Amino acid sequence: MAGTDKSQQLTFRPSPAIILCEPQLGENIGTTARAMANFGLWDLRLVNPRDGWPNEKAIAAASRAEHVLDRVRVFETTEAAVADLSLVYATTARRRDLQKPVFGPEEAAQRLISHIATGGGAGLLFGRERWGLSNEEVAISDAIVTLPVEAAFASLNIAQAVLILAYEWRRQTDLGKELLFTDMMADAAGKAELFGLFEHLEEALDRAGFFTAPDKRPTVITNLRTMLSRGNFSSQEVRTLRGVISSIDRKHQRPKVNRARKLPGDDSSG
Repeated sequence: MAGTDKSQQLTFRPSPAIILCEPQLGENIGTTARAMANFGLWDLRLVNPRDGWPNEKAIAAASRAEHVLDRVRVFETTEAAVADLSLVYATTARRRDLQKPVFGPEEAAQRLISHIATGGGAGLLFGRERWGLSNEEVAISDAIVTLPVEAAFASLNIAQAVLILAYEWRRQTDLGKELLFTDMMADAAGKAELFGLFEHLEEALDRAGFFTAPDKRPTVITNLRTMLSRGNFSSQEVRTLRGVISSIDRKHQRPKVNRARKLPGDDSSG
């Protein structure tokens, strides 16, 4: 699968449980597992899934997120699914007539992280495809998490909602850490290397007669140095650019060769 590196070791770090209440479609369970796997979540709990468990359609849709599916636990009631947790957030896009704190994804993630860091169990509760969570399920939760969706079209697919909150949890958990591949970027060239590039270019431009107005030369040089400084070039890139300048400079210094071709019937040499 594109983007999957089997040489990497999976890390089952402490993370919030994802609880799906009475999911109807196996495909939604599978895509939820995939979304969880993308961001390092692994504790998936199902409350009375309509088509039972295991489910072949879920396995097919999970796209190799077996480490999540292998750990799925099934419960008969929502109360049983959250019994071992001390912090549970209900996700909903509908207004509820309940006195519950309401958090966006960022604040919810921060609170989940803090709670888990103290050793507490935490979970996110997701409702049914057709009508979401019941008021009773929201009532047993500690707070509501909602997203800044379009009010006229607020319903998200379960896996989409899980993906957004899993992403936010991972983002808040890994604040300050480098993203993938950034360690492959070469370090920026030192200032001495850049100064050498500036001087090399300016000398070549002098020889080419680029600075036709001597009084404007300092301003043009300042602009050139400003542009080149924005490039954040590596040492190798600086060497490449200096090679390009040298090649152009050498070509400019070569004597011009008369490449005029003799036309057929031209007897002028005669």
